[in-house]
Amino acid sequence: MTSSDSSVVESQPRRVVRRAIGPKLRKVLYLVLFLVALLGANSIYLVSITVYDWLSGETLENWFYQYMFLGHLILGLLLLAPFVLFGVVHIFNTKNRLNRRAVRVGYALFITSCLLLISGILLLRIGSFDLKNPTARSITYWCHVISPLFAIWLYWLHRLVGPKIRWKVGITYMGFISVMVVGMLMFHSADPRKWNVAGPQEGEKYFFPSLARTATGDFIPAKALMMDDYCQKCHPDTHADWKNSVHHLSSFNNPAYLASVRETRKVAFERDGNLQAARFCAGCHDPVPFFSGAFDDPNFDDINHPTAQAGITCTSCHAITHVNSVRGNSDFTIEEPIHYPFAFSDNPFLQWVNNQLVKAKPAFHKKTFLKDLHKSTKFCGSCHKVHLPEELNQYKFLRGQNHYDSFLLSGVSGHGARSFYYPPQAEENCNKCHMPAKASDDFAARHFYDSKELSVHNHLFPSANTAIAALRNDSSTVKAHQDFLKDNLRVDLFGVREEGTIDGKLIAPLRPAVPVLKPGKTYLLETVLRTLKVGHHFTQGTADSNEVWLDIVVKSGDRIIGRSGSREEDGTVDPWSHFVNAFVIDREGNRIARRNAEDIFVALYNNQIPPGAGQTIHYELKLPNDLAAPVTVEAKLQYRKFDTHYMQFIASSLESKGQKLPGKQPGVPYVNTLPITTIASDTITFPVEGVTTKVTNKPVEIPEWERWNDYGIGLFLKGKAELRQATEAFERVDQLGRYDGSLNLARVYFREGRLLDAVDILKKATTFTDPPAPAWTLAWLSGKVNQQLGHLEEAERNFRSVLEDQTEERIRRGFDFSKDYVVINDLGQNLFDQAKRFRTKAQQDQRDQLLDQAKAQFLKTLELDPENVTAHYNLSLIYEQREEAELATKHRKLHQKYKIDDTARGLSERKAREKYPAANHAAEHPVIYSLNRTIKP
Repeated sequence: MTSSDSSVVESQPRRVVRRAIGPKLRKVLYLVLFLVALLGANSIYLVSITVYDWLSGETLENWFYQYMFLGHLILGLLLLAPFVLFGVVHIFNTKNRLNRRAVRVGYALFITSCLLLISGILLLRIGSFDLKNPTARSITYWCHVISPLFAIWLYWLHRLVGPKIRWKVGITYMGFISVMVVGMLMFHSADPRKWNVAGPQEGEKYFFPSLARTATGDFIPAKALMMDDYCQKCHPDTHADWKNSVHHLSSFNNPAYLASVRETRKVAFERDGNLQAARFCAGCHDPVPFFSGAFDDPNFDDINHPTAQAGITCTSCHAITHVNSVRGNSDFTIEEPIHYPFAFSDNPFLQWVNNQLVKAKPAFHKKTFLKDLHKSTKFCGSCHKVHLPEELNQYKFLRGQNHYDSFLLSGVSGHGARSFYYPPQAEENCNKCHMPAKASDDFAARHFYDSKELSVHNHLFPSANTAIAALRNDSSTVKAHQDFLKDNLRVDLFGVREEGTIDGKLIAPLRPAVPVLKPGKTYLLETVLRTLKVGHHFTQGTADSNEVWLDIVVKSGDRIIGRSGSREEDGTVDPWSHFVNAFVIDREGNRIARRNAEDIFVALYNNQIPPGAGQTIHYELKLPNDLAAPVTVEAKLQYRKFDTHYMQFIASSLESKGQKLPGKQPGVPYVNTLPITTIASDTITFPVEGVTTKVTNKPVEIPEWERWNDYGIGLFLKGKAELRQATEAFERVDQLGRYDGSLNLARVYFREGRLLDAVDILKKATTFTDPPAPAWTLAWLSGKVNQQLGHLEEAERNFRSVLEDQTEERIRRGFDFSKDYVVINDLGQNLFDQAKRFRTKAQQDQRDQLLDQAKAQFLKTLELDPENVTAHYNLSLIYEQREEAELATKHRKLHQKYKIDDTARGLSERKAREKYPAANHAAEHPVIYSLNRTIKP
């Protein structure tokens, strides 16, 4: 080399080689590797639970999982700074290395790891920084899940092209991670709870005669059931609706319930020396004091105790884990829910951490508080099906309100095979009507019923209780209930009968043509009520204190010539009006006017209307001789939540305790000013002989055949007294070309015992094609007729067709008649009757086989209705024939327990008829209401 060459070499700058990982950076690396080990083990645990959930369709997440997820977030945030520091310094130290492949792989590793960390941050739901778009969130989630796999692969490649891998250290490192994973899975499996199972029966002693129990058999702390403010953070819209609902105002914060339950508690304590009987009310109305044990305290302060104003809280419903049976009376299991970390903390930061955990991983929260049972009618029925236990009334089992079976056996649910009308599509549960979708931006909002906007279920539970909202001066809630009530029924001024008797000549349907009325003559105004958008009997619930009546005003010009349904100055409705309620009495014939359930004995009459059915009311109208103008009749179906007698009791009860009912003036009798809702109305004007004024009426949009059918149904449901008139109505339907006429004539003929006529008309019903008669109702009626004619094998085929056939139409419309336990009983009775034909010893096997089949049917009924009298009676006979004495005795006793005590009814009914002439009149068959008895404005 020449001197000139040497000088050139010496003038070139020397390449500085930095250590890839210096002593200080190595400490950072060790910290990163330690955190990665913890985070890796934690991630494998979380992924394993998630994968299992995906594959099984269940949710294994529990309290330990939530702590591990919290650890995942903390470890991720802790890793962020040292990792970025290490990555940036390491890249700076190695950017000039000749091993470019290692450098490039290192760059890719760093970018992938940054993507992992950034996606994790994006998945956090912090205040307004919440990635809500489902697609964007899904992409981010999968980036977070998949990027670790690429990072591991890239790290392996990075090390392969770098310094020699120390495999022993790596295996030790992976072993450490594996041990941690196994440990976490072991801790996870230590969760002792069993989800959604009935609580131990030993715990019933704390809650009986309510049928409720807790998951552990112990009381639940009140604070665990009173977390409504906690729920409000994520569900403000839902909370706002619930706060104004009668569910929230179900307990001592409800003045109507407060007055009644005070009396029940007083009676129970004076009679029994304890409050056990009053627990019947508390299981549904007072869950917080009840399940926390405060309710049993005779000195319980029903105003100032912390639990007294809680009502049915969010947790009270959503912590129910199992519906134990369909008996009602709060027969469910409730648990103290396990919350995410720091749910009960008073520290604002820890509360914030808790909220982020719930939002980030809501599956465990959903599993804890929202279960499939919440979508079921059984869940609602656990409180909206009631019986009065012997411990309460010191008498015997008595059925109370029963929304559950009323809905189950209706055409609306698609389970009742014997209905008069069927909807195009069955309603699966109570929620679509009473918890309709409502637009919301709550955290849990989603698309319901193909809605285009995010919605939640309305937790106001719109239905009918306008009273409690009115007493709170809550006009918006009153309106919500009134809007819901509107047009749930209809009123039809259908016809008039001459001579004012049910046997008089019928002129119907009224409109477009109407007859000319003659002054001085008496007419019978035939009025029909029909339930339309109701899935259970109307009214159900507190049918003894609900006030629903027909308000009829008859005018000639400005002159009132007929009246029914007027009100007194204190708001009392004329007792001679037609009420759609139940007149319930005690043993001494006194009306149950205070919601005093402990005294209920029997109903003198029950005018509730089944779903999809009619009620016919007769009004006698005697026209004056001096009419100078056409006669106009206006009929309104009026609803008021509580009648005046009950409201006066509430006012005096509260006043005796130093409280005041809103609207009650001191020293002045209470005037019932609760809102009156007009559910439906109809108006008609008649020309009058000798009056030349022209009369016009609006056309009626109801099809003529349907008006006749509704009229006939109302007559048929009254019993034998008006079957002849029902026959005339159904014959007209038949003539108008509808299968309903023939089908309903078969019902009439069967009730009258005209079995051969029923056979002929059922054959005719099968000939209708536009539309055809419902095959299931035809089969059931055919079975009933064949059974009476002794054609038992044919009847069996009919009943099995109802219960077992799965046609395209049934599937499409969501109908499943296998739950109609009336038809199940019919089949069981048929099989039992067939078994009775085999009497000789040689026929023993055939008889036993049929007895077993009959037994199976009646046991099916008891699964659907455990207190079914027919099933228990027949099972007692079957077990007796099978010489199973213990079971025969068991069902005989249950039959005696649940059957109506007809022998005890006579005396109390006679006393009631003497005390209440108007109710006595309403209980007659047939009943005719006079429009001329009193004429008031």
